[in-house]
Amino acid sequence: MKKKIVQKTNIVFILADDHGAWAMGCSGNNEIRTPNLDRLAKEGIRFENFFCTSPVCSPARASILTGRIPSQHGIHDFIARGGLGENSIEYLQGQSGYTDILSENGYTCALSGKWHLGDNIKPQKSFSRWYAHQRGSGPYYNAPMIRDGEMINEPGYITDKITDEALKYIDEFKDSVNPFYISVHYTAPHGPWIDNHPQDIVESYEDCSFNTCPQEPLHPWYAQLTRKVQPNIRENLKGYYAAITAMDINIGRILKKLDDLQLRENTLICFMGDNGFSCGQHGFWGKGNGTFPLNMYDSSVKVPAIFSHPRRIPQNVVSDAMLSQYDFMPTLLEYVGIANTEANILPGKSFLPVLEGRCADENESIIVCNQLDNKAVYDEYGPVRMIRSKQYKYIHRYPYGPHEFYDLVNDPDENKNLIDDPSKHKVIKEMKSLLDEWFFKYVRPELDGSHEAVYGRGQRTLAGPFAKGAQAFNKLK
Repeated sequence: MKKKIVQKTNIVFILADDHGAWAMGCSGNNEIRTPNLDRLAKEGIRFENFFCTSPVCSPARASILTGRIPSQHGIHDFIARGGLGENSIEYLQGQSGYTDILSENGYTCALSGKWHLGDNIKPQKSFSRWYAHQRGSGPYYNAPMIRDGEMINEPGYITDKITDEALKYIDEFKDSVNPFYISVHYTAPHGPWIDNHPQDIVESYEDCSFNTCPQEPLHPWYAQLTRKVQPNIRENLKGYYAAITAMDINIGRILKKLDDLQLRENTLICFMGDNGFSCGQHGFWGKGNGTFPLNMYDSSVKVPAIFSHPRRIPQNVVSDAMLSQYDFMPTLLEYVGIANTEANILPGKSFLPVLEGRCADENESIIVCNQLDNKAVYDEYGPVRMIRSKQYKYIHRYPYGPHEFYDLVNDPDENKNLIDDPSKHKVIKEMKSLLDEWFFKYVRPELDGSHEAVYGRGQRTLAGPFAKGAQAFNKLK
């Protein structure tokens, strides 16, 4: 029997797809139009150093939901098989998500949008409302969706439709005694970008110079997406920016609904990207699999992250705390006063003191929490692992490299790999030791991504056979 929560805090979690942290007005981009995200940032905290757990959608989303790193939950690449039909795979079967814990404590949980964690038709992780995308991405008009267990092609623009469903959930739950949790998972701004977005918004970027998105010389490791967009870079940029602006308009609809129903003051709003994205930065288009070998550039691993809750979260604050998606689950549960029953196996720590302003220096606009100030974050994508502090980044590729090391204070754009610099050997050795120690602590050996043959072209089966299935990946090369 579910517990009744007297003092309820509703949660609306908005997750964007392939949204670079650089692609918001509030993060310093003076060309892209995101007035509602900018407003949300003014009414809460925006994090400048928030990192995905893996720079590709499915493993990152699984880590957000479970608090586990890919080498704990077993999803190491985007899901390429097992989403529909008789051979559907529930990739997170038997693993708890924070929505399970919320549900056990009285929350009604609803999903509108992208799932992409396997068996897309079946409601999972205690979601009692389920409007899901059939795949991970696709056309924005007549999109392949799942409604009431049936596969349909949804008429209209899918960013609008995902919002429509979320607004219906809010209306449905507004008078409930128990609180609600709603996942609004947009497919935006994931491609396709040309001929897939409202024409008036696309045309509004006709005169944009796109100085905020410089096209750097082609990276020697660039992959298929870069090759695909090269003949028409400008139209793809217009589409990418338009996808974000259209999503921002719909986020405004959600904010208005909460205001109109007088729910805003007891609703926590979280906005996040699943992974970062490059639109020409570093000479490629894409995320972690925008190159091969797979990359860990900041444009791939940094994500936008904004949290807002009037009267509880300080307003108009920018935090430079080093945080990761694996910190989200313990923070969310502590925020609503629910015990984290998974805490003993999870790598993440709650950053609630930062959210509530208890680490703020009264003389500074940047929040600095002594506990978090020197923290390193960790990332993995198959056999590629990263440790990053505010000053340094070390990337290790199993089994043979190439490895990378960057001094981010003197080289914030990661242009000079110092891995062979004798003066850096001591700090490189120290960071490699920290990397090994951290992953040794949390990795489940049977799901260890460092032994996976991941090429960035999709995962097709569960992690047990997946770990042994290099042959399947070799066929994709």
